[in-house]
Parts: sequence; C-alpha cells; structure tokens
Amino acid sequence: MRKNIHPIKYLLNLVCSCGNKIVIYSTLKNNFSVDVCYKCHSFYTGKQKISNIKGRIENFKKRFKKINFNF
Repeated sequence: MRKNIHPIKYLLNLVCSCGNKIVIYSTLKNNFSVDVCYKCHSFYTGKQKISNIKGRIENFKKRFKKINFNF
C-alpha cells in the first residue's frame, strides 16, 4: 500500500439536537452537530407514522383524470 496518500482521520464529537453525543472518526477537523440521530429519529424510536398512500393515489388520479398518465 502506498504511504502518505490516505486522508488523516480525526476523532470528533457529533452532537444531536436532542442532546445525544456520539464519538466518530472523520476526515473533518471540527466537531459538528446534526438535527436527528438514532435516538430521536422516528424510524428508530418506533414512532413512525405510515400515511394512507392508497388514498393519496386515488385523490391524485381523481384530480388529474383528464390527463393520460398510463396507470
């Protein structure tokens, strides 16, 4: 493997808006913050809401029935 071609990895603190702190390796030099993480994202917490997709498709078809979309 060639030497001195790989970027330097730094140990960073990633802070979520919910207050969760995560330690990661990155090529960035500064600590940074994110809006969501695995502790507050609705998919991971089990609070995800499934929308009525079938009803939304029916409404779309009703609205645009004059245009041929080849459904």
